[in-house]
Amino acid sequence: MDDRLNSVEMENAFDPEFTLAEIVEMEILYKEMGGKSLNQQFYQELATKFSTSVHRCGKSSIGCEQVQSWFGDLEKELEAKVSSFRRKVEKSVGPTKLAMNKSEVQKPSFVKSEEIDASMPAEVPNFADENSQKPKGVSVAELSELVFEARSSKDLAWYDVASFLNYRVTSTGELEVRVRYVGYDKDQDEWLNVKRSVRERSIPLEPSECDRVKVGDLVLCFRENEDDAVYCDARVVDIQRIAHDSDCCCCIFLVRYDLDFFEDQVQLKKLCCRPAT
Repeated sequence: MDDRLNSVEMENAFDPEFTLAEIVEMEILYKEMGGKSLNQQFYQELATKFSTSVHRCGKSSIGCEQVQSWFGDLEKELEAKVSSFRRKVEKSVGPTKLAMNKSEVQKPSFVKSEEIDASMPAEVPNFADENSQKPKGVSVAELSELVFEARSSKDLAWYDVASFLNYRVTSTGELEVRVRYVGYDKDQDEWLNVKRSVRERSIPLEPSECDRVKVGDLVLCFRENEDDAVYCDARVVDIQRIAHDSDCCCCIFLVRYDLDFFEDQVQLKKLCCRPAT
């Protein structure tokens, strides 16, 4: 059976839809509470805060019951992961040794993605060790300024992300998010693996910035065919530098697409570079 069918889904994020910033803030609050019980006043205050936020302009308001349901689902999902982990440990080391090491079994916690893998997009929740330290200088409010792109499983092209609707953890422990693309309706929503198919959005280059592109660089290239025109990953194979002013780049870039190794000569206007890591 497909691993995704075995995953635990948090359906409360669909209606109304929580923003990515709200999801991460709730995760941080949950961790900071350290297992303390939450009351109705907490849920109501958080719902009011979200509903009156400037970042929720044009979106449905959040009710107290939605916030309470989200935390309830989170608790169940974490407990399921801990139980699954303990069963695996018991199977491998035996029940006696497991009982001796029970104090060492910790709940998974949410941390910033930079602590786990540079290829994962910033601020997407992930499970990591309880002792991980949070990076400094990044606030939840800054999440609204972050933008992402995702690689569709349908054509392996990259599209701008409008929002992350939901997320889940598969039976193999991998994180997936449900993505809505900019300019597309809900019929095109997809579940995608975060590590492999979601990243911070690529950056278009100005004519005066063409010297930033080097041979061997990974770039996002606008590829036009008879049937479609999409953005795909490619490697810069060669560069023909041509003198030009700051208004128009005349350089020619030879790129090789990762998908089928097809090579093409393109101008700078068709390239986007990857954010510095």
